[in-house]
Amino acid sequence: MADQAVIDALRPFEINFSDEALADLKRRLSHARLPEEEPVDDFSQGVPLKTVRQVLEHWRDKYDWRKVEARLNAVPNYLTEIDGLDIHFIHVRSKHEDALPIIVTHGWPGSIIEQLKIIGPLTDPTAHGGRAEDAFHVVIPSMPGYGFSGKPTTTGWGPERIADAWITLMQRLGYKKYVAQGGDWGALVTEMIGVRGPPELAGIHVNMPGAVPEDINGPAFGGAPSPAGLTDEEKSTYDQLVSFYKKVYYAFWMGTRPQTGVAFADSPIGLATFLIDHDHESLAMIARSFDGQPEGMSPDDVLDNCTLFWLTNTGVSAARLYWENKLPFFTPKGVKVPVAVTAFPNELYQTPRSWAEKAFPNLIHYNKVDKGGHFAAWEQPMLLSKDLWAAFRSLR
Repeated sequence: MADQAVIDALRPFEINFSDEALADLKRRLSHARLPEEEPVDDFSQGVPLKTVRQVLEHWRDKYDWRKVEARLNAVPNYLTEIDGLDIHFIHVRSKHEDALPIIVTHGWPGSIIEQLKIIGPLTDPTAHGGRAEDAFHVVIPSMPGYGFSGKPTTTGWGPERIADAWITLMQRLGYKKYVAQGGDWGALVTEMIGVRGPPELAGIHVNMPGAVPEDINGPAFGGAPSPAGLTDEEKSTYDQLVSFYKKVYYAFWMGTRPQTGVAFADSPIGLATFLIDHDHESLAMIARSFDGQPEGMSPDDVLDNCTLFWLTNTGVSAARLYWENKLPFFTPKGVKVPVAVTAFPNELYQTPRSWAEKAFPNLIHYNKVDKGGHFAAWEQPMLLSKDLWAAFRSLR
């Protein structure tokens, strides 16, 4: 492991927001001013007023932040300075000493809250129906501008620089061999770690892979009819892409005017409404959850993340990552290291094997699952964990 000077640079960190901060949140929720009801009976105008009211009432009257604060403090949290910025991370070592280190990166509108459910299955697979030889030492950092990491005061913190910081972090922790995993922004960061290809990196896993062929992505972005020659599976994925691109307003807005989101620092329900309107399938699932249909994320899961954004005042600083990014979200980045892919049906697009094989010349694992969406670790933690056990067996 790392030498003493490096260990000293890892500062233990405890989460403890004041009672005053929580009281202020409740006060703001109690005085929220909401718009009138939408004149449509679907999600075509965004989050329905019914759902907004359900989120508001649950947050104000039933939600307890201290529960998730205790869950966060039950695992080791640290801060360390990398490239002039404090980086927060969770680091849970498995009891199995031959465990494989893995660095897992969250996305937007997520946070480290996304990955809390997979810590147990990854570090202690034998307690979750798995094998000791599938264990991982787990590192979960907060991206710059998110959660408890520092907020960049200069430009330049895009996915490539975050990838470089994560490589430094794993070196600082003394790991001589590791793998990386991510979805959403975490997928871009993970793929850039793969592009960098540090000698310690054995391979990567992504659940939102950059695998859409260039000649497919352009027409999809423009909403054109599907190109000729696609298989039925590829055409279905093409239709998913076209549908998503029509609703990706939030990325354009944050990618051009993130600082205009001042309301996210002032109105908790305004912040939460924006955070839960990421994609149609996720919003529909969240709405069903607040209607009392337990699946994927519970109301408390959703509000754990919203409350973290609120208490850390990171609505705007997190949005700036879209402004910083110069990479395409869905097309190949040129990853040559071993790659594993899990394709979820309600992801922004469910990657066909044919596209994954073209995008990743060293594809070591591909699994098309029948349940789950964009927030895989959050929604289907055991399904994702089991696939991570399987995905990296050949690299141990």
